[in-house]
Amino acid sequence: MHERPGDHATAQTRRRYDRLSRYYNVMEWAAERRAFQAWRQRVWSLAEGREILEVGVGTGKNIPFYPQDARVVAVDLSPGMLRHARTLADNTRAEVDLREMDVQRLAFPDNAFDTVVTTFVFCSVPDPVKGFEEIRRVLRPAGKAVFLEHVLSDMPVVRPAMRALSPLVRPMMGANIDRRTRTNIEAAGLTVESETDLWLDIVKLFVVRT
Repeated sequence: MHERPGDHATAQTRRRYDRLSRYYNVMEWAAERRAFQAWRQRVWSLAEGREILEVGVGTGKNIPFYPQDARVVAVDLSPGMLRHARTLADNTRAEVDLREMDVQRLAFPDNAFDTVVTTFVFCSVPDPVKGFEEIRRVLRPAGKAVFLEHVLSDMPVVRPAMRALSPLVRPMMGANIDRRTRTNIEAAGLTVESETDLWLDIVKLFVVRT
């Protein structure tokens, strides 16, 4: 198979998160307790329908919040992350199907899901517009997406600082902290129904429709 533009960046992202998977939960423990768990619960309360896709399941931090009457297909680029998620998936009452997969190349037919959910994922996708286009493709007509993401601030002091720090953070954590996520969502042909600030104007909850 010929290598596409961006394949190198995707492979690099996979290796980085495989490495981080060994201590990822410990690294984010305090943030999870203080804020992330409540945000995750809010995200999943907005999910609709029977067929749900989670992109970027990571170590499985969202699994305890999956709707018990839904079938959730949960994908991640990193095998190391998925190994941690499997323990949680095996101990939940929800129907969970874990798969290794890249959001830039989702191996699902068109119109397959009622809802797609991401939490802190698109900071790490090499081609975020391509990832959002794939989400739009697999969503059913009038389907819903819920994105919990951190984005580039518009605050005069914070914005340039985030841009300056992003090249330093990316090699260590895999995250681009200067992403203009709403612009990327709309460039992919999705419609933002609501945008809510959860922490300053950096952590946002997007509810999106096809």
